[in-house]
Amino acid sequence: MCGRFVLKATPEEIADHLDLIGLEDFPPRFNIAPTQPILIIVEGERQELGSNLPNRQAMLVRWGFMPGWVKDPKTFPLLINARSETAIGKASFRAAMRHRRILIPASGFYEWRRPAKEDGGKPQAYYIRPKRGGIVAFAGLMETWSSADGSEVDTGAILTTAANAAMSRVHDRMPVVIAPEDFSRWLDCKTQEPRQVSSLMRAADEDFFEMIPVSDKVNKVANVGPDLIAPVEEAAPLAPVKEKSGQLSLF
Repeated sequence: MCGRFVLKATPEEIADHLDLIGLEDFPPRFNIAPTQPILIIVEGERQELGSNLPNRQAMLVRWGFMPGWVKDPKTFPLLINARSETAIGKASFRAAMRHRRILIPASGFYEWRRPAKEDGGKPQAYYIRPKRGGIVAFAGLMETWSSADGSEVDTGAILTTAANAAMSRVHDRMPVVIAPEDFSRWLDCKTQEPRQVSSLMRAADEDFFEMIPVSDKVNKVANVGPDLIAPVEEAAPLAPVKEKSGQLSLF
């Protein structure tokens, strides 16, 4: 899953990477948590023929997906992630998969390796970022929920997939990352049906991310400083990964 992430890139860097215009200024965020506002990218109205202006738009939504058919949000679970393997057919996400696919820019995310109960010890937090640095774009879904009084809340979730071998040393799930060359295809909900973009919902390459052990200060939502991504000595080293018969696997 993905329960916390980081966006420390500047608005200019995000606009350049995702082909946006008019992105307002905002501070770096080192501990983005569920129910907080998150920046998302949607496909806007197509420009006039011959225009070279981008048609993608940035907006803020609440991190925690709420289907439009929910009557009482207090009785509905907080959906911060959606499993890519079932999102096309699941009632909660089916409409959004067809009509409201989004990109969620991030600099990296956090995950926790939890020791077996019999081993004792505390979970080890990791900051997981692209080895080459820069920005990643998570695949996501959005929905606008309307209350009985007519007020509306835009909500979103991050799509996840089964972890690759390297990531599985920490957790069995990871966010779906959309490559820049696939941005337009993923966001195009007018001509690209869910089954036509299903091949994009896969794990990142084994060497795409690096996992940096960090302190448990990230556990508290109130902690928001850049020190959260500072490396620490991990309690126990991760299991190594080796290449076997052309495939990466755990020892």
